[in-house]
Amino acid sequence: MSAPHGRSEGGLALETCRLTKRFGAFTALDGVSLTLRPGTVHALLGENGAGKSTLVKAVVGYHRADDGAVLVDGREVEISSPTVARELGIGMVYQHFTVVPGMTVAENLLLARGRLPAVIRWKHARAELEDFMAGAPFALPLDATPQSLAAGEKQKLEILKQLFLKPRLLILDEPTSVLTPQEADEVLGALRERAGHCSVLLITHKFREVVACADDVSVLRRGRLVTSGPVAQTTPQLLAAAMVGEARPAVAVSQERPDVSPGEVRLGIEALEVEGDRGEIAVRGLSLQVRAGEIVGVAGVSGNGQRELMESLVGQRRRMAGEVRVDGSPYSATRRQNRILGVRALPEEPLASACVADMSLARNLALRCFDEQGLFVRRRSLRERARALIAEYRVKAQGEGAAMKTLSGGNVQRAVLARELSGEPRLLLVCNPVFGLDFAAVAEIHGRLLAARNRGAAVLLVSEDLDELLTLADRIVVMSGGRIVHEVPAAEADRQTLGAFMGGRTHDPAREAA
Repeated sequence: MSAPHGRSEGGLALETCRLTKRFGAFTALDGVSLTLRPGTVHALLGENGAGKSTLVKAVVGYHRADDGAVLVDGREVEISSPTVARELGIGMVYQHFTVVPGMTVAENLLLARGRLPAVIRWKHARAELEDFMAGAPFALPLDATPQSLAAGEKQKLEILKQLFLKPRLLILDEPTSVLTPQEADEVLGALRERAGHCSVLLITHKFREVVACADDVSVLRRGRLVTSGPVAQTTPQLLAAAMVGEARPAVAVSQERPDVSPGEVRLGIEALEVEGDRGEIAVRGLSLQVRAGEIVGVAGVSGNGQRELMESLVGQRRRMAGEVRVDGSPYSATRRQNRILGVRALPEEPLASACVADMSLARNLALRCFDEQGLFVRRRSLRERARALIAEYRVKAQGEGAAMKTLSGGNVQRAVLARELSGEPRLLLVCNPVFGLDFAAVAEIHGRLLAARNRGAAVLLVSEDLDELLTLADRIVVMSGGRIVHEVPAAEADRQTLGAFMGGRTHDPAREAA
């Protein structure tokens, strides 16, 4: 496939000059001037809401900037639509899949061109696609459909769709979020190798990826560019400080981990089976124990039964077979059992799964205990308790009377955490607790989970972030295909071995011997 008429070969140089974008009274992008050198990998960091997505969407034509300019190879261009961006050689891989599920890999690749003839000469097209796949950094079967592909393979297809167009600049938004460690290394390594032919702008939140893959790095904070330069001249600590701002108060939560022996079995799961959304068996004969004073981390690529497991434990999904016990007693996740046994939960989507959106923050904070004092709750004591929790957990809201739905995602997460950790819980069921939160909030929540563990709570932690599990867990199990296929003490865990099991390896001699 030849380059479009007038397009140069090799990675392009991109500059944004005082790029500004407003949404009503809110300034999402405030005079950002960024330079991406041709043929390099440039990492873009920033907390949620820092302006990263707004910036790249302005570059690819999804947003029209209110002020400033975009320069390609030193020439100012007006990118009014993604079609114009594609013609300039700019492609983007989004965080969410855009493949057509019912079409084959071959059809999805051809569809990426945007314009297709009324009649496709399949013999010629097939030869072209086979030639492309032979030289691609990773290959997929052309006749497979995305429905038959694993999450990592779908992400690779998204990247292949853009590489098929021979871009001169490829923008990737969190491309490794659904990949195993091996797949992430494969993808980043392939991009690193192709950088001389195609400039890469990589949005990521993983410092490890920045150090391993990028030449330059820029940090956005509250819509402004706060630092930019070679990766070799900075450190993860400096980048983290730039992301959150030096003026932010330090998190006053200890992250110490005393070396203690786990206590009695707090959570016992035996031969559990759970049905998925489409009637399939999502959790297959799963058995697991979590002891007092330990954090057991559940690793796995999204879609391997972790969500269904947690929903069945907290009472949001019916169990088909098996047994769940808490402190030796059969457990069905009733409100009364939760209170007596000290079971608390932090779900993946707290606003949808753990809150009443239209109810006030104060009443949401009291959902676990409002009836302990009888049917009639004294409003004054409810508000006082809410204010204390809001202050302790630094929940930002327009007072305790604000509706829960008016809080940002991070503050909803803080509020639910405040409610669930109050009263010395004995068992915590936690699912992706820091998804979408800033670095300061991540450190604080991690510290609070460790503190609960240090006080003797048992914690079952599901996370798609392997770094989080390696940081927090005492023991790690890997779920694949609805089963636990690997188990290892976190101190002995090997990233590549975990990745192999996450990717589908099903034989674990150590677990079978046990």
